[in-house]
Amino acid sequence: MELHNTMEDTVIARVNEIFEIFKNEKNPDNYCTCDQCRMDTICFVLNRVPPHYILSHRGAARVQRETIEQQQQAADVTALVYEGLKKVNHNLRHDSAPSAGGGSHSNVPVFNIPTIMGRLFNGNDFAPLPDAVVELLWNSELVAMKDRNWQNPCSLVSSSEGTFSFWPAPAESGRVNNHKIFEYTLRVSSPGFETLFHFFKIPVASEIQAASSFTLNRTFKLPDLYLFPPGEAEQNG
Repeated sequence: MELHNTMEDTVIARVNEIFEIFKNEKNPDNYCTCDQCRMDTICFVLNRVPPHYILSHRGAARVQRETIEQQQQAADVTALVYEGLKKVNHNLRHDSAPSAGGGSHSNVPVFNIPTIMGRLFNGNDFAPLPDAVVELLWNSELVAMKDRNWQNPCSLVSSSEGTFSFWPAPAESGRVNNHKIFEYTLRVSSPGFETLFHFFKIPVASEIQAASSFTLNRTFKLPDLYLFPPGEAEQNG
């Protein structure tokens, strides 16, 4: 079974079309059209339109028949693209170069560490903790991220609903298909709660070059974590 959100295709295609127009023809407002701004605009639009899922190829024919709805959808997407483009250009963040050890050189064998995802909750009422800070450590030092779009430490906010994520920078390897176990520590803190340390390991096989894009297929999911006020962790353990 394979689900696909057709809105991703629609939004990406429209953003690419508009950006190419700006790059090659008319750009009176001098909008930045770099890859970072392009991806930021795509994310802006996708976060503001409802998803439209189909099941593999079986929903494709039905989607093609919905011409009237598609025309209105295209107009809405176009308006959001221009809105997103303006907001992105008012908040430029061209500091997305790979972090140190990011494995940016092509054809260099590296360990592509998967994205690390988890959730954090209040151990008393199981509610998300919006003011918590999660740090990913290796040998007691903060782990470098793949690029500056990924934060370490990761500060949780209310809209994240307790979810945190990291994408460590690739580590160089002497050869392809070399196997190594990476040992990490999470240090989790929040006002009024005891600091939590969580230890885990990720086995990784080296590949010919660094991964260039995020995918859920390369995700290491942690068990749900819980913070308790001082002294209550033992009582609940």
